[in-house]
Amino acid sequence: MLKLSLAKLNDLFAAVSAGCTLYLPVDDPSSGRANYRKWTEGTELSRALNTVRSAKDFFFPQTENLVDFKMKGKEIEIIDPRSEQEDFVVFGVRACDARSFSILDRVFLAEPVDTYYQSRREHGIVVTMACTRPEETCFCQSFGIDPTHPEGDVSCWMDEENLYLSVNTEKGKKFAELAGGLLEEGGEEAVKAQQEDVSALMKKLPLANFSTDKFGGDVLMKAFDSSKWKELSESCLGCGTCTFVCPTCQCYDIRDFDTGNGVTRFRCWDSCMYSDFTLMASGNPRTSQLERFRQRFMHKLVYFPANNEGIYGCVGCGRCLSKCPISMNIVKVAKCLEGEL
Repeated sequence: MLKLSLAKLNDLFAAVSAGCTLYLPVDDPSSGRANYRKWTEGTELSRALNTVRSAKDFFFPQTENLVDFKMKGKEIEIIDPRSEQEDFVVFGVRACDARSFSILDRVFLAEPVDTYYQSRREHGIVVTMACTRPEETCFCQSFGIDPTHPEGDVSCWMDEENLYLSVNTEKGKKFAELAGGLLEEGGEEAVKAQQEDVSALMKKLPLANFSTDKFGGDVLMKAFDSSKWKELSESCLGCGTCTFVCPTCQCYDIRDFDTGNGVTRFRCWDSCMYSDFTLMASGNPRTSQLERFRQRFMHKLVYFPANNEGIYGCVGCGRCLSKCPISMNIVKVAKCLEGEL
């Protein structure tokens, strides 16, 4: 275990930033909400529980160019727009978002490997931060995530005086090397005490007893045919907010854009909640909001675990609970379906 006085936190960021690009949660002065920003001198680390958008953006960005085509007569030149990826650090990732990376890995690193995602994962150093003030919308423990001991290349804990660090991987060792002589040994007892206090607090949260046990086993058809979907989906606006703040959603669309002197093929996030998401030349297999609504939650609670050793497609970050304009979320859906499973 290593530790750093918070009085030297800015020195740590400066040292790391000198070696590679550093991103951390920063409060937006206009909204007061936190989002990831590139560190520059004077940037202050947010003390918010979590960012509005998840750290997924660093490995699966909302938009990215895939390939360019230049046409000269009948000749077509194919150009890979990617430049050599450099190492970067994402600091302050919470336990829920850290777990989301392993879920995304199962999608993008399965054959055929998505080399765009793969390159970012190889070069990204994830430094996580344990939670001390979980919110009422948190339910990560329902998915076996310990917010007091987050996964990552480096795991961190913070109190009023110090930052404590545990180096977990080879990439984590690089982060510690970038910190130079700023870090010193110690902090085990302080971390253990904090973990015990936060664990006790987690047991008191409103969703502490939320369980997905009913969705284990062969419940696909029971869940799919449930009479509850009609009632649940009626109020859904189909806005897609839940999918865009979700750290595990991986749906995307690929389009070609005429630049005037060629064509750029780009990828951008899409949402299964949108009416044209499954639109194909042959038609659209999901023409109703009920079908689209059901698809989203069936994927998280049934389809994904059925194909991934029981691992659910949710990490309990609570973003869909806090951001949905009509207060519809995965917890409400799961509890409503339980009676029929």
